[in-house]
This record gives sequence, C-alpha cells and structure tokens, in this order.
Amino acid sequence: MAREITRRDFLNGVAVAAGSLLPAAHAQRIDTNIFVPQPPPGHGPDPSAMEPLLARGITPQDPRYYPPALLGMRGSHPGSFEAAHAVRDAAFWKTAGNVRNTGEEYDLVVVGAGISGLSAAHFYRARAGAEARILILDNHDDFGGHAKRNEVHIGGRMLLMNGGTMSIDSPYPYSAVANGLLRSLGVDPPALSKECEDPGVYSSLGLRPGVFFDKETFGADRLAVGNPGGGYFNKGARPTVRDWERFLDGTPLSEDARKDIVRLETADADYMAGLTSAQKKDRLRRISYKDFLLRFVKVHPQVIAFYQTRTNGEWGVGIDAMPALDMWAFGMPGFQGMHLEPGVTPHMTYTAAGYYSTGGSYTFHYPDGNASIARLLVRDLIPEAMPGHTAKDIVTARANYARLDRPGSGVRIRLNSPVVRVRHLGDPATAKQVEIAYASGGKVHTVKAKGVVLACWNTMIPWICPSLPADQKEALGYLVKVPLVYTTVGLRDWTAFHRLGVSHVGAPGSYFTDVSLNSIVNIGDYRSPSSPDEPTLLHLTRTPCRPGLSMREQYIAGRMELFNTPFATFERNIRDQLGRMLAGGGFDPERDIEAIIVNRWSHGYGYEYDPLFDPDWPHDARPNVIGRKPFGRITIANSDSGATAYTDVAIDQAHRAVGQLLAGESAEAAGNHRATAARSFV
Repeated sequence: MAREITRRDFLNGVAVAAGSLLPAAHAQRIDTNIFVPQPPPGHGPDPSAMEPLLARGITPQDPRYYPPALLGMRGSHPGSFEAAHAVRDAAFWKTAGNVRNTGEEYDLVVVGAGISGLSAAHFYRARAGAEARILILDNHDDFGGHAKRNEVHIGGRMLLMNGGTMSIDSPYPYSAVANGLLRSLGVDPPALSKECEDPGVYSSLGLRPGVFFDKETFGADRLAVGNPGGGYFNKGARPTVRDWERFLDGTPLSEDARKDIVRLETADADYMAGLTSAQKKDRLRRISYKDFLLRFVKVHPQVIAFYQTRTNGEWGVGIDAMPALDMWAFGMPGFQGMHLEPGVTPHMTYTAAGYYSTGGSYTFHYPDGNASIARLLVRDLIPEAMPGHTAKDIVTARANYARLDRPGSGVRIRLNSPVVRVRHLGDPATAKQVEIAYASGGKVHTVKAKGVVLACWNTMIPWICPSLPADQKEALGYLVKVPLVYTTVGLRDWTAFHRLGVSHVGAPGSYFTDVSLNSIVNIGDYRSPSSPDEPTLLHLTRTPCRPGLSMREQYIAGRMELFNTPFATFERNIRDQLGRMLAGGGFDPERDIEAIIVNRWSHGYGYEYDPLFDPDWPHDARPNVIGRKPFGRITIANSDSGATAYTDVAIDQAHRAVGQLLAGESAEAAGNHRATAARSFV
C-alpha cells in the first residue's frame, strides 16, 4: 500500500524528481534535480517522466512533448486554470505587466480546442474557404477539451483509455450536421461498432457485473457477484424473486432491506393508486426518486444507500436530486405496477426524455474515447500534425505537437495559452476587429481577428468578456458544469478480476462508485488485452456529490472539493478501495498497480436542467439560449450552449455559432455594398 507510483507528474501538486526512480539509460538530465526519460529503443513514449512539461522547459516544439502519455493529475491539470482563477478574482491584471502585441491578425480566433472549438474551425473554413486564417487558443497542454486521451505503456505495450468524453452516444439521433461532420472525417459509428467492438470477451471468460459493499456504509466489506438489476433500460428477461434473493444473500444488507429490494424490483404494486396516469406523472416529476422510494414505496434506509449513486454517471448527482419521473423513463424499479402511459412530458431532463422517446443515437467507443474525434478534426485542419488517413489508423497515430502552431499555416492551434480578455476594437455594433489577449510564458500577448467563437466554458465567458450585456452574463453564469473524476489505473494483469468472476463493479458507498475493466475494442493496429495475464487499464469514476443540496449547489460544492484534493488523496483511495474490493482474488496494490492517471474535471459535463430545482422557463428565456446570443463579432459555442453534455450537441452548437458569425459578416458586407452603390449613384 505504501509503494509510490513513480510514473506520475504530480504528488500533492509538487513535482516529483524522477531521476532516482528511473533507469539511467532512460533519463536525461535537464537541470540539477529533474530528469526527463527518453523512450526505450523500439517502444513508444516512455510515460515515466512525470514533471510538468512547460515547467521543465519542454514546449510543443520539443519532440519529447507528448501530453497523452503523462500520468498523475490530468484533466484540469496544474497550469491550466491559475490564470482563469486570477481573472475571476480580479487579480490577474494587477501583476500582468505590459501586454505584447504579436502583430498577428486572423479571420477567426476560436477560444477552446475541444470538439466544439475544433468543429467551429472546420465549419468556418468549409464556408469561408481554404485560405481563411484561423487561430485556436487553449489553456490546456493538449487539445481535445474534455475529450482527453490517456496513453499508458506497460511492458512495451500501448494501452488506451478515455480521460474524459467516453463515446459517440447521445439521447437523440445525431443531427444532419453532426452526422455529416463524422462522415466527413470517415467515421461510420454503426459499422465501426459492428467491426471493432467485442463486448463478449469478458462474459466468455465467465465474468459478470458485481457490487462492492463497503464496511463504512453497509457494515462489512463484501463483493457480491451478479447484480441482476443489469443497469438502465434492461431489455433482457426480468429478474425473478429468486434471482434477487440469490444475489442479496451474498450482501451485508439487513433482512428488511433485502426484502424491500426484492419487493421494489419484482412487485407489480401501484404506489399511487387512485390517480390517473397524467396525475401520477405530474406528481413524480415534482419529487426525487429518493423521496419516491421512502414516502411511497416505504423502503428501508439501507435500500437508499444501495441505489443512491445509480444516477451519478449520467447527471453527476444521486437519486436525491433526480426526478422520480425521469427514473421511470430510465427503467429504474418501482414503476412496473403503476400503469403509467407511454410517452414523455415537457417536464423531464434532456437525457431521460431523449433516450426514452428515441432510444438514443448510434454508438461507438474508440479506445481513447472521443479523443479520436478530436484527433481526426486536428488531422482535417492541420494534416501534417496527425499522420494517417483513416478513422481507424487515428488510434495509433502519434500527434506531432510541433506542427500545431507554425507560422504561415492556415490553421494554428496554440496550447498552454489561456485567454484572459476578449474585446471589440470599438463599438461592438460597428467594430471591424476583436482583440484577444492570452497568457503564455509568464507574459500577456494579443492577436486580432475579424470574428471570435468562444468555445470555452460558459461560466468563464463573463470574466474574459466583461462588456457583454448584464442579462447575458447572468445567464452564462447560471450553467454550472458538473464536476467529475475519470481515473485510469494501469495493472500488470487482471487475474484478480478473473478469479472473482467480475468485469464491472458498482460501489455505491465507496470513494469511487464505479470500477470496470477497459472496454474491448480492436481497431486498426490497436488490440485490446483479451487474456487475464496481460496488462490492462481500469476505469474508475467519482462524482463528488453533496446529497441534500440542489443540483447546482452540489456541483459547486463538488468543484471545490476537487480543487482542494491533492493527488495523494486520490492515490490512497485507489489503493485502499481496490485492495479491499479485490482481496478475494489475490489483488496486491503494491505489486499489481503500475500507473495512475487522475483526470480531474472540476468543470466537467455541461449543465442539464433539472425539473426539481430549475424554473420552467419558456425556451427563449432559458439561460443557455440567452447566454449564446451573438455579441457583435463574438459568438458562443460548446455543449454548455445546448444545456447538456454530448458530443453531437457540441458540434451542433459550433455550427450555429459559425453560422451566426458569418451571417453577421455577410450582413455587414451587404450593407457596405449598398452604401457604396448609394454613394456611386449620388
């Protein structure tokens, strides 16, 4: 338990001197106490170097610059948020010093190199022409926004995991715009899913889902294998009373709690008898699922603990903050005997209403999640930065970061450059240019552009663009993003899972509420581990909820928790939880854990309105709609603008923002033409 994870970039936020931890052949001295490893012959990038890149003088122009292979604290990593916090706290400009005018001028500057920002550049160039000059600025050390790539090398083998956005998936079918973008990149999700995903590998080895009951919440540590609930939208045979009894016999739950779970899952009871379906739905939308279970089903309190975190992965909060009606739509138990008529109501979340009414979009999971979509967009915009030609070879392509920001290139991506101010040069109604200031290398630099797309977090926009109308700034500030942690743990093998017979473990009372073996995807030259003796990656999820508060209050509290949690705390909980959960399979944290990446997203998923807490606004009065209004030569994109967290929404919002920007330019050009014609006539 005490062994250090040597391959990481931060411990308690302090750089680790890796020199004494690495073989001398793999290290090169940079200064008196910092070593940067060199790739072993015949292998890809060695992730043993864990110093922050820029702090060690390693810039994107250096061939050793390769953020996907960094371990330790990633996501909102140190160096990516400090300038933004200083701007928010009105402290940045007090010490910023002189502003340096780069002299650079562009047709478009995009703030944010996530999928929405990259899509905006794609759409703008498609309409404005290949000669358009575009600059994309981002505060992180890598492109992709939340679509981050985790690349871990164990035993000379490259293993991939999503560090953020997981899959091509949405509650609604992809729009013609979003689908068209994917197809233009060569991505055919149904075909890729059929050809490359192999979900049967784990079941063929006898592995099933399980639930870990921790002693702090349930009185004893116990791993129960089976979990007949099966997750959302379980379309298989409905589990019987006996199925549930067999599973629950292996849990530390009290006898009363077990009986109540069996009743909840299998009984055809109407807990609102005497009301019509419409009346039941109206009542269910006004109460949380937790309240429904306690007040109407009247379950034992331990039952609440068993189900509390079922919704964390979708909404970032537990069943205390989710409407009971949405849980009916999501296939949660308790409604099977209530005779609710099919169909959604206007008072449901975007996610629940979408999946229930449409069944959702096509799906496909790249080994690195939607980081591959971001990489394909970079290849489209700057081909020399991303070798290869297909939607399959993108998985093993190694990005050339030195090619992202080259003078003379039509499209440039400038990383490690948080934007600190965006303002029109003149009256927004008549200005010809926008000035964008960004921090880099301890200095502030400015560029100019004919137009700007702000594809960054909505809550940051009022601080960097303070001249926005007051009502628009208020609206932008309403959309609090969902905090979450996606953790990648590299294992030397997964024999402990094989011995225990589990592939995915829910842990409703633990620090990480979900632990699963990596998805099996074989695409291009990439092959997923298929034998328990091979190294693999685990995916662990944590959403720092504060049950009892409103959704927005929980998000704010969770964000502060993540900001104040050092890497050592995450590491300690990872080791403790996996050691206890997998003890029966012979798992040894000291021996078996090879690498840890904590993808900390203090500002994670886009905000989705919750009928329990948010007003029932008319569409045009919703904060996301008010917040995304064009402002002179500035438009706003990102999934925040669509009030949800899906990749197709990020793409659609980029398309809208670019359309608004170009429509404004077209209107100005038409006005200039009319004015010229009038002067000529006179």
